[in-house]
Amino acid sequence: MRLLPAPTWRLARLPAADAQPVSEYWIHAVVPGAVQLDWARAHGWPDLNFGQNVAAYDGLEDFFWLYRTIVPAATLAPGERLVLAGAGLDYHAEFRLDGRPVLTHTGLQTPFELDLTDAAPGATLDILIHPAPKRPGAPADRAQASATAKPPVSYGWDWHPRLIPLGLSEDLRFEVRPAAHLRHVDFTYALAEDFSAAEITVSVETSEPAGYTWTLRDPDGQRVLSASTSASTSTATLATPRLWWTHDQGKPALYTLEVALDAPGADTLTRRVGFRRVRLVMHEGAWAHPIGLPKSRSHPPITLELNGRRLFALGTNWINPDIFPGRITAETYRPLLALARDAHFNLLRCWGGAPVAKESFFEQCDALGLLVWQEFPLACNRYPDDPAYLADLDRESRAIIRRVRQHPCLALWCGGNELFNSWGGMDDQSHALRMLGRNCFDLDRHTPFLSTSPLDGMAHGDYRFRTPDGRDVFQIFQQSAYTAYPEFGCPGPSPADYLRIIIPAAELWPPRPGTSWETHHAFKVWSPDPNYWINLSAITHYFGEPASLEQLTALGEWLQCEGYKSIYEEARRQHPKCSMALNWCYNECWPCAANNSLINFPASPKPAYFAVREACRPALASARIPKFQWSPGESFTAELWLLNTASAPQPAGEVVATLEHDGVSTELLRWSFPVLADRRNLAGPSVRCALPAAPRAAEFTLRLRVVGRPDLDSAYRLGLRLPEAPPEPAPAAAPALNR
Repeated sequence: MRLLPAPTWRLARLPAADAQPVSEYWIHAVVPGAVQLDWARAHGWPDLNFGQNVAAYDGLEDFFWLYRTIVPAATLAPGERLVLAGAGLDYHAEFRLDGRPVLTHTGLQTPFELDLTDAAPGATLDILIHPAPKRPGAPADRAQASATAKPPVSYGWDWHPRLIPLGLSEDLRFEVRPAAHLRHVDFTYALAEDFSAAEITVSVETSEPAGYTWTLRDPDGQRVLSASTSASTSTATLATPRLWWTHDQGKPALYTLEVALDAPGADTLTRRVGFRRVRLVMHEGAWAHPIGLPKSRSHPPITLELNGRRLFALGTNWINPDIFPGRITAETYRPLLALARDAHFNLLRCWGGAPVAKESFFEQCDALGLLVWQEFPLACNRYPDDPAYLADLDRESRAIIRRVRQHPCLALWCGGNELFNSWGGMDDQSHALRMLGRNCFDLDRHTPFLSTSPLDGMAHGDYRFRTPDGRDVFQIFQQSAYTAYPEFGCPGPSPADYLRIIIPAAELWPPRPGTSWETHHAFKVWSPDPNYWINLSAITHYFGEPASLEQLTALGEWLQCEGYKSIYEEARRQHPKCSMALNWCYNECWPCAANNSLINFPASPKPAYFAVREACRPALASARIPKFQWSPGESFTAELWLLNTASAPQPAGEVVATLEHDGVSTELLRWSFPVLADRRNLAGPSVRCALPAAPRAAEFTLRLRVVGRPDLDSAYRLGLRLPEAPPEPAPAAAPALNR
C-alpha cells in the first residue's frame, strides 16, 4: 500500500441537505479536525478557552456541513485500487461523487472505505456531514444523546461545555492498494494455567486469497516463531512467554508481530503484542456474605488478577483530553500518560461518556505498563431497546472491540457509566447491555466484562470535602466499606496563575456566578450547592471568607491535597475487601476554573496530583486520622499503618511519629514493625497528644518518618481552629448637644 499526498479540503455550511453552497462562502478545512474549528478559524473567532467565548459555538452542530475535495490522479499498476479510507467520522455522513450518492456512513469508531478506482481524476468528491443526532423532545443536555452511540459528554457535562463537535475527526487518506492487501489481522492466544506456554493464533483477512508469512520477535528483537501459510488462520506454541506486567509489578514485556503477504508489492503489518491473563476475582472472604438462607448473590468480583497475582488497582478516571477528537494525537497523550505512570497508577478507567481513545493511547499504555478499563459510549442515560439505536451501538461496539482487544493493556470491558440507578434507569435486561455482553463474549471472551459501574458493593462518590451534616472527607470514607471505589472526588479551584489565563481580569475577583467562573464550571454544576466544585462552603467553614484570589486557591489546594490523600490511603487500608481506588477525575478536556481533576488542561499537574502521587507509592507509612480540623487543647489521635501494594515484601524497621506546630517538633511515638509481606498492610499503634491550648498558627503537621527509608515517609497537614478575636469595644457615644 502507498499513501497519496494529503488532499486539500474545503468546507461549506448548509441549512439543508439539498442546499447548494455559495461559491464565495467556501472555507479551508483541516482534516482531521472539526467543522467548528474550521468555522472559528475562518471568521477570526477568539480563543474558545478564554472567558465566555465558548458561547459563540452554540448551535453550529445543527447545520449540514459539506466537505469537498477532488479525486487525485494516481498511476495504478494492474490489479491496484485507489481507495479513500477512514477510521470513522463524527457522526453521520453521505458521500457523493460528482453529485452522485456512493456511500453512507455512521460512526466515530467504525472504519469505512470508498473505492475510487474507476473515478475520473479531478472528479468532485463531497462528504455531507449531517447535524448532530438529538433525541426529539429531550432537554438540551446529555439526554439528547440517549438514542445514539455518539458519546454524550459533548452535549454538556459538569466539566465539559455544551459543544458538540462534528466533522472529519479521524484519519482520512487516499491509498493505492495492491491487488492482494491486508484487511485485518488478529493476534490471539491462550496461556497455559501455569504460564509455561502460549497457544497462538494469527488470523488474517485479505482482499483476495494469498499466502502470507508471520513472524514473532521477543522483546529483544530475536525471532522466536515464524510460519508461512495460505490458510486464514495459523497456530503455533510459544514456550515460556515473557509476561506483560503493569509497571509496578514487573516489566511490560512486548513482542513484535510481523505479517507479510507473499504477493509482489503486497502489504505488510507490524504490531506490538503482549502476553497476559486478566481476571476479575472475588476478594478474600467474599463468599462468606451474605449469611443465611435463602441467599441472594454476593457482591460481584472486582479484584483484578494479573497473571495469577491479585492487584490493588490504584488509578484514575481518564476522560477525553480535548473537546475535539480531531485535534488529539499521540503527543496529546504522551505527557498525560507519563504523569499517570509517575503517580504510581496501574489502572486507567476510560469513562463511557467520552470517545474511545485512539490507537496511540493504547500503544503508549502497552509500553508504559498501564492497565485500561474501557467503557462503551453510554453514560447516565436510559438507552432504549429501539432497533435503530441497537444497530448503531452494535456496529460501533464491534469496531471498538476488534481494535482494542489486540492490546495487552486492556484489563476489562464495561457497558457504560452509571446506568443502574435513577438517572440511568437501565438494568440487567436492557437490550443494549445484553448485546454488549454478547459482543464482548463473541469477540474477546477472555477479557472480563461488567455491565456498568458501579455495581452492588462498589461506590461512586463521595465528591465533597465536607457534607451538610458536618462530616468531612476523612470521616466519610472511614465510615465506608466497599469492594471498590471506581469514582471519588475532592473539589477545589485551579491555581491562581492558571485562572488568570482563562478568566478576564475584570471578573477574576471575587468569583461569582454568571461570569466566566460559571462558564468554566466553578458554579452551578450538578449539586444543590451552587459553589460545589470551587468548594467555597468548606473553605469558608474552616478558614473564614478568603480575602484574595491567592488565598482562595491556596486554601482550596490545601483541602484538595489532604482530602485526596486521605481517600486513597483509606481505600488501601480497607484491603483485601477493597481492591480499587480511582479518583474522579484525572485530566480535563478544556480549562476548568474548579474541578476534581488532578491535571489542568492540557497537561499541567495541580498540587493535588503530587499529593496523590505520594499516597499511591507502592509502600508507605500511613496515618488514619479521624478528621481534618481540630480545636485548641483537644486530644489528637491517629492510627499508624504501613501500606504495601508492591510485589515485594518490605523489611522490618521503625516509624517515628512527630507533631509539628508553630516551629516546634514533638516526638509522639516510635513503632518497631516486623517484615511486611508483599501486597499486605500492617496496622500499628495509635498516637495521642494534647494540641496547643493557645495556638498561634491555624495548622499543624503529623509527620511519619521511617528510619533509613525516606521513600516511605509521610506527612499530613491538618487544620487547627484559632480562637476568634474578641470584638472591639464600641466607640463611646458622643455627648448630646443642647439645642
